[in-house]
Amino acid sequence: MKKIFLTLFLSVSLLFRAAADEGMWLPLLLGQQVYNDMVKKGLKLTKDQLYNINKASLKDAIIIFGGGCTGEIVSAEGLIFTNHHCGYDAIASASTMDHNYLRDGFYARNKGEEIPTTLTVQFLLRIEDVTKEVMDSLQGLTGAERWKKQMDVLAAINKRMSDADQYIETRVSSLFKGNQFLAFVYQRYGDVRIVGAPPESVGKFGGDTDNWEWPRHTGDFSIFRVYTNPEGKPAKYAGNNIPMKPKWYLPVSIKGLKDGDFAMIWGYPGGTNRYETSYGVQLATDINNPSLVKLRDVRLKYMFEEMKKDPAIKLQLASSYASIANYWKFYDGETKQLLKYDVFGQKKKFEEKFIAWAKGKPEYQYLFPDWEKSYAAWNKYARQRMYVNEGVLGSPLMSYIGSYLIPLENVLIKPGISKADKKKAIDAAIENRKKFLDKENKPSDLNILATTTMLFYQDVDKDQHPIGFYGTLKNQYGPLSDEATYKKYAADVFSKTMIFDDARWDAFIANPDAATLQADPAFNHLSAFYTNNYVSKYMPFFQQFTMQNAEYGRLFLKGIMEMDPVKAKMMYPDATFTMRVSYGAVKSYRPRDAVFYDYVTTSKGLLEKYKAGDYEFDLPARQIELIKKKDFGQYADKTRNDLVIGFITTNDITGGNSGSPVLNANGELIGLAFDGNYEALSHKLAFDKDLNRTINVDIRYVLWCIDKLGGAFNIIKELKIVK
Repeated sequence: MKKIFLTLFLSVSLLFRAAADEGMWLPLLLGQQVYNDMVKKGLKLTKDQLYNINKASLKDAIIIFGGGCTGEIVSAEGLIFTNHHCGYDAIASASTMDHNYLRDGFYARNKGEEIPTTLTVQFLLRIEDVTKEVMDSLQGLTGAERWKKQMDVLAAINKRMSDADQYIETRVSSLFKGNQFLAFVYQRYGDVRIVGAPPESVGKFGGDTDNWEWPRHTGDFSIFRVYTNPEGKPAKYAGNNIPMKPKWYLPVSIKGLKDGDFAMIWGYPGGTNRYETSYGVQLATDINNPSLVKLRDVRLKYMFEEMKKDPAIKLQLASSYASIANYWKFYDGETKQLLKYDVFGQKKKFEEKFIAWAKGKPEYQYLFPDWEKSYAAWNKYARQRMYVNEGVLGSPLMSYIGSYLIPLENVLIKPGISKADKKKAIDAAIENRKKFLDKENKPSDLNILATTTMLFYQDVDKDQHPIGFYGTLKNQYGPLSDEATYKKYAADVFSKTMIFDDARWDAFIANPDAATLQADPAFNHLSAFYTNNYVSKYMPFFQQFTMQNAEYGRLFLKGIMEMDPVKAKMMYPDATFTMRVSYGAVKSYRPRDAVFYDYVTTSKGLLEKYKAGDYEFDLPARQIELIKKKDFGQYADKTRNDLVIGFITTNDITGGNSGSPVLNANGELIGLAFDGNYEALSHKLAFDKDLNRTINVDIRYVLWCIDKLGGAFNIIKELKIVK
């Protein structure tokens, strides 16, 4: 099975590589034919220099940064480059109004000034194919029985291949929708410190307006360092820890680039679903995406209103706002691109070919009729689920209750729970209440609760409303068509909950009981929508749908590979937040008639966008002064007599690649990937070979910001710069 699968994978992948720069390739499976194609397009490194488990290779410089980004090691002393938005929460958490590193930027002049964080990073040690072990255990199983057995087997492999004492963690990833399984073995390091970050006006220049757009002028970078204990082993923060001595670190090139240059990106793309069916595309465009966009729009509106009023509130809400806004715009763009390019129709055409091929084949001939029924059964509940997750739980107050007080209620009412488990749930509620209150902005949250409660009433099928909730609301607060009714209700919830009342909270904690919790109006609100309605009535339908979808997806991929491997397209595994490499070229493009986009942006365009005092397009006065003087130093682009800010490539990336290194043919760092372009935001479900571009901050702009703008030449001296 293993040998057949790899042969198929490589033959199909080569076929498609000839057509486009699509593909997020597993370094373990970077076969000779794919490698030859990379060399043909310009790569100068050997296969062993790219990936080797027995000796140091480029893969050893690529890390999982935090919980969902990529970073890279760029010095012999464990220096890390990643995106500003990846370090955003850590920078915001370290900031105060007196030392506002988010607003003003920060650079450590020596290691003693570096700021500890709660971040961790993970290095990939090796990848092992465990497909045979998993598949052998699943013989003859289908449906729920297969799903449960698979989870048990993966958990057992993860446990067997992990070692807590050595900070080694293993996570088996299911690839090709359960047709292949690879074990990724990582080592986690727990002492990560802030070394530098530009002012937010640089690191987030353009804000939401420019997000997912090209041309772009954002200095999206931040700098960290990973430390070890004195013996060079992973360790938690300690004063005597030392900078890590990495196996491999990336040289930094300031030679510049030109249209057509080879570009390679390594990192941890979070998730794609390019083998999705037409049913899934339709669910996304008709229900899921529009619901998410509408509900996030509400949250952003009320948060932004408060952030504009007070710098302290802006700092308090900055990280949450940025996180919500990012994918608000993404899913809006994804829907538009999916519809514009009729991805539904394209999927349908391929499925018709598959259905014709499947006739007379017992394993596949009923696959699509059964799949259609599965979607039809779930679609009527899909909107309600989105309105619970993005609406009801979109309130920070409700999110806290759902994460910590619902579990607390469970241990209080369930017989046979040990004192230790009760104490654990109580301690979690106490600790996270403090964190919640530190970040809570009542005015915006109250409005979010009011408006999402109203939208649930208006948009979700009345048969799926929590029983009695809206009738009681009408009797006590007024007409359900009146916005004021919901605001009165939300104000009551906020004023009467014990979560904001220290005395009542302390009394509850001193003698925790389920009745007191259940009587709380905020807890009661979430229970009505979530526990007593969604979880008890509709979650089982979602679980059944998810299980069926996984099983049908596995069979579909298996069938495609049997049907016609030579003509099968996009036969690389979907992104699963596992290490991948993509390759392509620096490349300009024409998004529409009579419009041409150059492959770089420069300081000239930065000045054109600059608006003094603007929320999104302001810049430090010193930066404007230096640019007007053309004080670019060694970082100037000689062909343009300017400072290059950003550039675009044809590389295939997705969320999780934020912070990924963009490398030239010699494996030298030329930029940091941080975004995709609006014209190709369908990329999670469908890659656009003509319009897809990755947006990157040029490493020369990063170094200029550190050196000229930040005055931190000590950081520059630590790098291996190739001129």
